[in-house]
Amino acid sequence: MVTKILKWGNSQGLRIPRDVIEAAHLKLGDEVELKVEDGAILVIPARRVRGRLKLEELVARIPKSGASEEISWGPPVGKEVW
Repeated sequence: MVTKILKWGNSQGLRIPRDVIEAAHLKLGDEVELKVEDGAILVIPARRVRGRLKLEELVARIPKSGASEEISWGPPVGKEVW
């Protein structure tokens, strides 16, 4: 399949046909990651944790000291095993 790169504001855009989007299991508004490998442009669905955050973003929020405190959730209420 051949398509053209066109001007889109101050950038360039690439129109992706619907059948390609559907075959890749993507939909309007999905985030994708762009990579270049051996001169080819790869469009990869962005992997999100619960649809919102990437693992790398979550790990970046961990304090550098790595220290955390224990949190008490109270006494068992049902059949929890402690």
